Amino acid sequence: MVIDIPFAMPTIVAGLVLLSLYGPRSPIGVNIANTRMSVALAIAFVTLPFVVRTVMPVLEELELDVEEAASSLGASSWVTFRRIVLPSLAPAITSGVALSFARGISEYGSLVLLTGNMPNRTEVVSVRVLSHIENGELGSAAAIATGMLVIALAVLATLDLVQRKAARHDS
Repeated sequence: MVIDIPFAMPTIVAGLVLLSLYGPRSPIGVNIANTRMSVALAIAFVTLPFVVRTVMPVLEELELDVEEAASSLGASSWVTFRRIVLPSLAPAITSGVALSFARGISEYGSLVLLTGNMPNRTEVVSVRVLSHIENGELGSAAAIATGMLVIALAVLATLDLVQRKAARHDS
């Protein structure tokens, strides 16, 4: 499936592909290299599959009978989505977003090529850690890396709590 391509390719290759498509020599005439938009694009490219892969099985198992019943009782498409579909998808969306976030804060390969690593403009934390290491500032690199680890662990712990609460609510 096309959505799995970012899982299969090294992130540096993803960076080359994105730079080819959205860089100075873009065949589609869009140059967003070295901008904040390029940061968002690169992170979305490598993390979106996590959300899709967690939501797809839930979507496939949703019972259409419930949606049809809501419709036959006069619920609009929006009300059906908001009151029936979205609550069913919420745990999967939450899991996917949390996994994407955890993956996104550690992204390096696609970002280093596409964003230009411009301090205070397009520099991201994972690239900053490498800069500190290259400059021999191991203490600073370790401090930043520890902060990233704490954030990732906090996100994963929060996800676990949300999932446990949802499981208790469902039973």
